[in-house]
Amino acid sequence: MASAISDFQQDAAPRCGIYGFLVMRRLDGAGFDLRLRWRDAKVGLREWMYYVPIAVPLGLWLGFLHLHGFHASWAGSVKLAAAAMFTFFFIAVPEELFFRGWLQNLLERRVGRNGALVLTSVLFGLSHFNKRALHFNWRYVLLASVAGIFYGRAWREERRVGASAMTHALVDVVWGFWLR
Repeated sequence: MASAISDFQQDAAPRCGIYGFLVMRRLDGAGFDLRLRWRDAKVGLREWMYYVPIAVPLGLWLGFLHLHGFHASWAGSVKLAAAAMFTFFFIAVPEELFFRGWLQNLLERRVGRNGALVLTSVLFGLSHFNKRALHFNWRYVLLASVAGIFYGRAWREERRVGASAMTHALVDVVWGFWLR
């Protein structure tokens, strides 16, 4: 029973947060709606392309990234498509809604556009401190912070979570399939 309650609480918390910020507080410019646009994909892809030439050499140099061979196959393509959809909807959208739609949006009012971009990116990086490690994973924090700059740039272009979620999903899927 306690497990069911904690599962409910975990599931309800993001929904209550979304309702509170978008409906009750009427937070303008969060950029969250379910209508993805081609422009979101275009901006997301562009920011991913700006991030890759920085992150891949840096990640390889730090020993965080490791190149894996590209093996194209039908099964691999299906797995890749499924991973991309899962990553977009269940990882990138919720994280981008929080970090860009809420946090960066609110911080822009206090510390300006550039300050909010940097601060949100650092906080995003720090939120990944224990990913895939039992200790403080500073390499992950550094690369996630740098990625946060590009996710934030994608979001603020038109203030749309879809664009930053696209960049985020591309980074995660490419990392998961070819650079882990």
